[in-house]
Amino acid sequence: MVKKLLHTRYRVHDLEKTVSFYKDVLGLKELRRHTSGRGSQLVFLKAPESDQEIEICKFDESGPVVVGPDLTHLAFEVDDLEKFAKHAAAKGHPLSDGPHSSGNGKIAFIDAPEGYEIELIERGKKS
Repeated sequence: MVKKLLHTRYRVHDLEKTVSFYKDVLGLKELRRHTSGRGSQLVFLKAPESDQEIEICKFDESGPVVVGPDLTHLAFEVDDLEKFAKHAAAKGHPLSDGPHSSGNGKIAFIDAPEGYEIELIERGKKS
């Protein structure tokens, strides 16, 4: 039986550009790097309040990276969506959609390098 989710992998062509986005724009922490037995270059990252990790993988032998539209995305909680949007835009990564009201908060999207979509969620304030 499965016990818990450990990490999610995204394969990319430009490892350093993608890792820079996750660290500098999203604020994730790089945990470790290594090369797998088959030669994949791997970087593991984590959001400050999460247990799950994101694995960014460069393995050119698998062929070109093709990200289909609206196929997959990661979702992150943010404290202040407007503040995050200003920060991301200043780093050259404006929101690609939103913000929109959603249930008890707001959501927006930003595109990571190579076409992966990131959802940002600001939960409504509890009274």
